[in-house]
Amino acid sequence: MNMHVKGNAVRSLARTAVVGLTLALAVPATAAVAVAPAATPPGLSCDTGKHAIDDYTGYALCRNNGSATQTFWVHLVCGWSPDVDGNHVTLGPGQSGQSTAHCAGIGTGIGEIHVRP
Repeated sequence: MNMHVKGNAVRSLARTAVVGLTLALAVPATAAVAVAPAATPPGLSCDTGKHAIDDYTGYALCRNNGSATQTFWVHLVCGWSPDVDGNHVTLGPGQSGQSTAHCAGIGTGIGEIHVRP
């Protein structure tokens, strides 16, 4: 192999490595960007979280502190799987209730938990 051909092969390999490294670094940085969770609807006080033994199941446990009936549900951002909404829960004044949802097992689990009105 002459030096000219060998030099081109080395430069081509180096370019490929730089492009590959750039893409590898860009993907996690893009995936790590998170949108701030939406605020809890007025009149509700809520606790959210993942199930104690299942990272794919999330919940919103809410209490209606207002004077009017309210409906809420949990919304899970599921990473690689489609996002999901939990059961709709209607609460009268002073009542508490829980909405749960489950991300598909093929994804990366729950990334964010929101309470929707």
